[in-house]
Amino acid sequence: MNFDNISRRRLLQGTAALSLGAALPFNQALAKDTTIGFIYVGSRDDYGYNQAHAAGAAALKKMPGIKVVEEEKVPETDAVEKTMESMISLDGATLLFPTSFGYYNPHMIKMAMKYPKLRFEHCGGLWTDKDPKNAGSYFGYIDESQHVAGIVAGYMSKSGKLGFVAAKPIPQVLRNINAWTLGAKLANPKITTQVIFTGDWSMPVKEAEATNSLIDQGVDVITCHVDGPKTVVENAARRGAMVTGYHVNQSVLAPKAYLTGAEWNWEVLYPRFAKMFTSGETIPNFYRGGLKEEIVKVSPYGPMVSAEAKAKADEVKAGLTAGTYVIFKGPIADNKGKTVIAAGVSQGQTDPELEKMGYLVEGVVGATS
Repeated sequence: MNFDNISRRRLLQGTAALSLGAALPFNQALAKDTTIGFIYVGSRDDYGYNQAHAAGAAALKKMPGIKVVEEEKVPETDAVEKTMESMISLDGATLLFPTSFGYYNPHMIKMAMKYPKLRFEHCGGLWTDKDPKNAGSYFGYIDESQHVAGIVAGYMSKSGKLGFVAAKPIPQVLRNINAWTLGAKLANPKITTQVIFTGDWSMPVKEAEATNSLIDQGVDVITCHVDGPKTVVENAARRGAMVTGYHVNQSVLAPKAYLTGAEWNWEVLYPRFAKMFTSGETIPNFYRGGLKEEIVKVSPYGPMVSAEAKAKADEVKAGLTAGTYVIFKGPIADNKGKTVIAAGVSQGQTDPELEKMGYLVEGVVGATS
């Protein structure tokens, strides 16, 4: 966090006159450009969640008439409210992207109510029709990319044992674990995925310990769902395991071990939102998309990936992009033997049941609680 942002926060805390309530920022009338604010919970170069959003912000900087202001390492506390206040009152931001999951409620909602003429967009899909109309949420079906990466992992594994380092057993994380495993089972129906939950989004020490533990148990391909995959990727490669990445392309960290990965494509979505906003078109309050909408993508295949793995992965990716392939299609049982999706039943990406996912599929070794 730079000195300028710290100074601005102190100024806002100590100067009541800068709290403008529902009024527009005092310098907005003087601004020729549309100012858009981005707030990150971690570092913009974390090789993960925050870097993916920062790449999207960088794409906006190339657009004429757009000014971008950013602040990183902002906690999921009222600190994010102060940062938003600063961006609005001092920078004239009229569209804000507080990107971290914990920023939404109550912080972003509170600011949206305070500034009803501004627009607030949150990554995570939490918006409901009870929330302010000038707020919204967006997310991507990254389980599609995870499914494709899982296919590659399944074909490339020699031990038949995969590993997944995850933060918390919430529906979005479970959906990624399950989609990845179901992809791997297309290559080897008997394959297993050992899951270790670290307890939080950024726990480098625990992530390293989990990676080593998985490899000690015979796992030869590892992936993760944490904010910064760098620790997992580098440790896995150091131990001789293969990896599939998450959030952004981490191949530069492990060029000989990186098979492929599931990436966000915010470089496409953020300019799309900016064009809607500047043209006066209302951004939908709830926005989702996958490979077809180019909100997610699959990392290029590493040099060690077999032709067979590429062919199957490409086939499924094409089906997902065309909307003809469904990941969660019954019969599917959980890892306790209970049928969770019956034979003949398909749960497409917009099915609300997937948003409530609370199970791990058959073949996953681990528990949700």
